[in-house]
Amino acid sequence: MPTAKINGIDINYDVKGTGPLVVLVMGTGSPGRVWQAHQVPALVNAGFQVVTFDNRGISPSFEPGRGMVLDDLVADTAALIEHLGGMRARVVGTSMGSRVTQELALARPDLVSHAVMMATYGRVSPMQKAWFQGERDLYDAGITLPDSYRAAMTAMNNFSPATLRDEKVIGDWLAVLEFSGGKRTAGTRAQIGLEMRAGSERLTAYRKITAKSLVVGFADDRLIPVHLSREVAQAIPGARYEEVADTGHFGYLERPEVVNKILVDFLR
Repeated sequence: MPTAKINGIDINYDVKGTGPLVVLVMGTGSPGRVWQAHQVPALVNAGFQVVTFDNRGISPSFEPGRGMVLDDLVADTAALIEHLGGMRARVVGTSMGSRVTQELALARPDLVSHAVMMATYGRVSPMQKAWFQGERDLYDAGITLPDSYRAAMTAMNNFSPATLRDEKVIGDWLAVLEFSGGKRTAGTRAQIGLEMRAGSERLTAYRKITAKSLVVGFADDRLIPVHLSREVAQAIPGARYEEVADTGHFGYLERPEVVNKILVDFLR
């Protein structure tokens, strides 16, 4: 995978396919290759050029220790689009990547034609604040959870009850999650609960977004409940809202056929 020197740091990225540019922005603690399992093949087959990348904080991209804010990731995504030619892109994010996407659409309308935000929010709820603080405290205490426990907690928090009830499917996911570990690094610690310099309430600002916008909520998302995603769709003028049933926070992995159809139909 090539590396771009942008904003004074290295960003690791990958390009597949030809056609209109789609940039996929991943969520907290995850590498860009997660998109390769389902979304990249579907979008390439639909006639798009698809770019995935490792956000600042995810090796082999630059890993800061502390002091990172969401604006940094927004600037990195903008600079990567410019590095690739500066054409207006279709930008798709999930979770933290959605926050990057909506802030990019606001700050750089010249670079974003379509914006898709999956599992997103425009204000930080008390429960999210508690979760972010707990994750940071866990890292700062130097505690490493056993892989088996981390896998079980990740599954419980990120999949829907429908998937958790399916013993064969969830058994496979638990094996994958345990094998992949989930080690917290200084870079992922820096990504947890990233704040904007402008503050944590951004719904009012999103009224100025002009990109063609789609917000996708995952009906059983425990980490970002759908009412928070609906608020973003209501704030952005003309935005569409779609909700996917029987999906948790990892909806793009849990129901990829449904999510991919929504993405392709909208981005076309």
